[in-house]
Amino acid sequence: MNDQGILVVISGFSGAGKGTLIKAMLERHHNYALSISATTRKPREGEEDGREYFFVTRERFEQMIEEGQLIEYAQYVNNYYGTPRQYVFQQMADGKDVILEIEIQGALKIKERFPEALLLFVTPPSADELKRRLVGRGTETMDVIHQRLHRAADEAEGITSYDYILINDEIDACVEAMHQLIQAQHRKVSSSLDFIEQMRSELKAI
Repeated sequence: MNDQGILVVISGFSGAGKGTLIKAMLERHHNYALSISATTRKPREGEEDGREYFFVTRERFEQMIEEGQLIEYAQYVNNYYGTPRQYVFQQMADGKDVILEIEIQGALKIKERFPEALLLFVTPPSADELKRRLVGRGTETMDVIHQRLHRAADEAEGITSYDYILINDEIDACVEAMHQLIQAQHRKVSSSLDFIEQMRSELKAI
């Protein structure tokens, strides 16, 4: 079968538990790599270049845009963030399935450019549960929580563009479901053309 890794894009509402799911996936299954973004923002205390982010200058980032070195990029609060093409495709060539955790707009850009990418959307079982989790974090004011819920309502319009939805009700079950969906993608006919061609040749030679 094809040993090439695949590109997996994971999005979801703020508070849906994407980060927790991905961390658990990486701990349990060793064939995944989390994509590292490039950014023009300064490193925070404890962050290392090439671990949390690739830290680059604005000039270097704009050069990367011009040279087509980024799969997707966006600007937030005067800083650029983007996904470096070389890092992602090297990991995939090494047989790793590469996970990108990005928002809907970036995910749809990737699907446009790389139709074979697998898009997964993470959601809690209900809107009430989403609100409960956001409130339960205790890190934000109710104004900010309401802003996040309004944004979630807008984001919900884009869910139908994804390949699969993952309802994050019970973490272990959701991690396993995510793993199985990614592994199933490897078995798609379009991902196995080399194997199919080899099988055809062998059958003709018998």
